[in-house]
Amino acid sequence: MKWQFLMACVLCWLVFDIARAAPKQRPNIILVMADDLGWSDIGCYGGEIPTPHIDSLAKDGLRFRQFYNNSICGPTRASLLTGLYCQQVGHRGDRWNDPTDFSRCATVAELLQAAGYRTMMVGKWQGRDLPADRGFDRFFGPMCQAKISYFHEVQQNPYRLDRDAWEVPPDFYLTDAINDFAVRFLQQAVELDQPFFLYVAHIAPHWPLHAHEQDIAPHRQRYREHGWDQWRQRRFLKQRESGVIPAAWELSPRPEGIHDWQTDPHKDWQAERMAVYAAQVATVDHGLGRLLEILRQSGQAENTLVMFLSDNGAAPDGGISPTTAGFGFAPGAKNDRWRRDGVPIRPGSGPDNPPGPHNTFAAYGLAWANVSNTPLRGTKLAGYEGGIRTPLVVRWPAVVRQHGGWTDQVGHVIDVMATCLELAGEPYPAEFQGRKLLPLEGKSLLPVFRGSDHKRHPVLCWSVPQHDAVRMGRWKAVRPRGGGPWQLFDLDADGTETTDLAARHPERTKELAAQFQAWLQRMETE
Repeated sequence: MKWQFLMACVLCWLVFDIARAAPKQRPNIILVMADDLGWSDIGCYGGEIPTPHIDSLAKDGLRFRQFYNNSICGPTRASLLTGLYCQQVGHRGDRWNDPTDFSRCATVAELLQAAGYRTMMVGKWQGRDLPADRGFDRFFGPMCQAKISYFHEVQQNPYRLDRDAWEVPPDFYLTDAINDFAVRFLQQAVELDQPFFLYVAHIAPHWPLHAHEQDIAPHRQRYREHGWDQWRQRRFLKQRESGVIPAAWELSPRPEGIHDWQTDPHKDWQAERMAVYAAQVATVDHGLGRLLEILRQSGQAENTLVMFLSDNGAAPDGGISPTTAGFGFAPGAKNDRWRRDGVPIRPGSGPDNPPGPHNTFAAYGLAWANVSNTPLRGTKLAGYEGGIRTPLVVRWPAVVRQHGGWTDQVGHVIDVMATCLELAGEPYPAEFQGRKLLPLEGKSLLPVFRGSDHKRHPVLCWSVPQHDAVRMGRWKAVRPRGGGPWQLFDLDADGTETTDLAARHPERTKELAAQFQAWLQRMETE
């Protein structure tokens, strides 16, 4: 018996030693970003739009209540890809399409690629160089500028497949194409013996309101039966009941310029605007479902981190009106033929020009955007929470055990880089390919995924098109961009920013203002 016991001990030691010596399988990462999606548009944050696949991530994973972006497209993507404030990499924050300066930074794709990851991207790219030159093994999408069509290629948005030009087929629909290539790239990746990083940068539900009739139809009656007043109240009550927001929070006041739904003389047209928007959101959700099914069938779901978020708050109108000249077109003018096929478009929207078809260019307006951001104040471009707060849903079965849980820990898109590098077991380098890199601003979210506190940001700052803002703990200060009096809010008690406390707490306001000024000076001198 003694020798049998000794033999068992030796075997146990050998098994333990082999297991200790064997390299751990590094996790896969899928990051899905919607564009101009409001804080409450998805079901698991209170919305009525059917998003079963995003909601399944929440059911099996974790949701963040206090996660932030940069309030506008390009600056958010610059921070997400580099782990730095957008001001440090050429996106000042006031324009969405300033060229990104990669000379002092590396992208998360470059560093993961160097660490042995298969790196893939589909969708909206706003960098100066091709994605293939910034760490992505595979890429599909448009070199995106302001003018967008979901059905056709436009003059300034050439499509690329890796490095090559890609011809838009006759049956093209942008979100479907993004979903199809994401599926193709993921199917290739799961067959390889290496971890992968897939970044799906959707353009939907960004204006223009373009969708197929069969995708619009299921949503039409919902918004004909109830308008923006009713849906905002319903979302708000659902958020309170389900724990999305504290019961003590008040609904932010309706902005000036939004009239009562009952007085609107064109309810069918107004409902159509939201129905097309909902169709765009649902198509994003459908694409995520296809990716989750590939993970399930391949046996990769357990060890894959999936994250879903938005690049900024809901966008009221994008500056589009029937006579808009800022986007380079107006009805009847030669420059309304900016589609590559030369077909003129009809910008703006109204009862006689409903959204949805390929030759329209419209958005859904402030009233519906206000619903999308329920209960928060402000929309895209603003420094209020409705501009900078994003839903973030994460699922990673091997690590995230808080199924259906919430976290109030504060995070920012600058944290994505640090999180991915920690998952890959790679340090952030001081230099990369001859570039001396700026120190990383973000902090890893991995401790949050594991259910513990992460290294918190003592201060977060924003300089976005409409406002300057600074958050320190529960306190947040906001002022008009470029100057003016600071407002002060206690976000724990008043996350909808209804009560300005600056006069009541002048020293606190000065402290936050000083923090912002120090940050701004650092951004300007680095």
